[in-house]
Amino acid sequence: MIALSVNLNKIALIRNSRDTVIPSVTEHAQMCIDAGADGITVHPRPDQRHIRADDCRDLAAMLNVEFNIEGNPFAGPRASDRKGVSDYPGFMELVRELRPAQCTLVPDGDAQLTSDHGFDLHRDAEALQPIVAELRELGVRSSLFMDPDPSQMSLAAKIGADRIELYTESFAVAVATGDGAAQSYQRFKDSAEAALEAGLGINAGHDLNLQNLPYFRELPGLLEVSIGHALTVDALSMGMPAAVAAYQAVLAGR
Repeated sequence: MIALSVNLNKIALIRNSRDTVIPSVTEHAQMCIDAGADGITVHPRPDQRHIRADDCRDLAAMLNVEFNIEGNPFAGPRASDRKGVSDYPGFMELVRELRPAQCTLVPDGDAQLTSDHGFDLHRDAEALQPIVAELRELGVRSSLFMDPDPSQMSLAAKIGADRIELYTESFAVAVATGDGAAQSYQRFKDSAEAALEAGLGINAGHDLNLQNLPYFRELPGLLEVSIGHALTVDALSMGMPAAVAAYQAVLAGR
């Protein structure tokens, strides 16, 4: 069974649009868990435009499912001038404090609206290797956010990563436009097979939805998908429990 980890960034984004505590990130996490989610994902960023460090602490204290914290391991603290917002302590400092089940390393910059590329391990491997080693020492499963490039999968294994998360936007666009969906899927399939051959676990995420997920779930070795934006949009009309159930049904082939 492919695990569904629900990304709650958009819940926090709605909350942060006002000086308020609603909607509650922890209450929505519990809603997702009660509806059958296998895990919760968050992606804190230095500008704290959605998930904040204190959200991560609150979630770590209440979750009884897998907690996945994703972000840039090289992102440091940034003081906030917003009342009531705790300073971002730095991504790795937060991971060291909370020790989530999984840490997904993502090469996003401060100016990016959302994650839009994976690591280039020909360039980044040397810098990432000690971080991956530290995660292993902390007892935290490591995952590297990667483009569908079969040639780089062995490099991820070489630096000690446990899993890779395939960045799926290109597949989602191909399905939505009807332009080269089969060819796009083949690139992901080739990458998944290369990852399996290298001994890596396979996660995936970004722009997966109820329309493209039935196709993508057939990916060899797929262990987990992380879905936030589309699931939250569906929840606006369906309700959060029904949306989680709908995604779980697709993953189960129902």
